[in-house]
Amino acid sequence: MKRLMTLILGSALALGAAVSTETFTGVITDTMCGVEHKGMNVQPDAKCVRECVKHGSRYALLASGNVYVLSDQQTPGKFAGEKVKVTGKLHQSTKIIAVEKIEAAR
Repeated sequence: MKRLMTLILGSALALGAAVSTETFTGVITDTMCGVEHKGMNVQPDAKCVRECVKHGSRYALLASGNVYVLSDQQTPGKFAGEKVKVTGKLHQSTKIIAVEKIEAAR
């Protein structure tokens, strides 16, 4: 019985430490260019983002000076270079946001 209670308590603590859902506001970019798109000589930024992804880069969110990889690699394409709100769970160790929703920021 004591062992069962320890297991239940441990599970409850682990769930409490789970990553919580947050909303991040930033610009859809890619992992190759990140903050600055001038080095690629492709304008506008939206076109640069899409071209970089087409050649192997991943869609990302530039928010508060950080570049976070997005788990959803389909939806960000329509928001390339634009300001958005991303709702999801940030995994700090990998800097990946498990995306639940992406919408245009007002």
